[in-house]
Amino acid sequence: MAPHGDGSIDTDIGEVVQSESRRPISTIVFVIAMQAEALPLVNKFGLSETTDSPLGKGLPWILYHGVHNELQINVVCPGRDAALGIDSVGTVPASLITFASIQALQPDIIINAGTCGGFKVKGANIGDVFLVSDVVFHDRRIPIPMFDLYGVGLRQAFSTPNLLKELNLKIGRLSTGDSLDMSTQDESLIIANDATLKDMEGAAVAYVAELLKVPVVFLKAVTDLVDGDKPAAEEFLQNLEVVTAALEETATKVINFINGKDLSDL
Repeated sequence: MAPHGDGSIDTDIGEVVQSESRRPISTIVFVIAMQAEALPLVNKFGLSETTDSPLGKGLPWILYHGVHNELQINVVCPGRDAALGIDSVGTVPASLITFASIQALQPDIIINAGTCGGFKVKGANIGDVFLVSDVVFHDRRIPIPMFDLYGVGLRQAFSTPNLLKELNLKIGRLSTGDSLDMSTQDESLIIANDATLKDMEGAAVAYVAELLKVPVVFLKAVTDLVDGDKPAAEEFLQNLEVVTAALEETATKVINFINGKDLSDL
């Protein structure tokens, strides 16, 4: 952890992987919350659902696997809620599948890909795909010294300057919470943390990746404008299909860029 002059603390996930940065990347894991977000990528690379999943027996977690050139590609989703039959979104399922995936698959890098809300005042537009610079939480309010910083949980994404330059993506901070809408308290913290994007998984994935010393990259595609005129849920559903297609296109470019490279090349 590195303290800043303003008292905040962040952890650079990239620091934990320096010793292995020259080894060619062979295995990647995409952590994706919703089936609708994952299937365009699964179909693009002809990935197959693993019937005898190494992630654990009797669990709803879904693993798709395939090989592209020299890369083992895995796409992991938390699956559907047993009672309601809907995608298990949010920080808890994301944390669990990230942990299980790292333990079972031993990836060289994690890519958390998915949709998000964006702030137009920060330059986000519907359909934009961002490469995330760092992540925070906006709904862990603990007004006690040091616990407040823990609640925010600022963590850096793995630094990929060459990838950023090659794909010419927008970059911004991602703020994570377990609600699709935004309360007044959430909004004030998101603004205070200078976030451009808002999702329901990213910072949780970063937390687990840091614990297990695996670099993590975030690709987030904007389905709704948090500071726009339309309700977030309405805009999300309206744009989901088009935006997930844009996400797949960018994820494909990322895979092709990674192929044959080591971490230090990114």
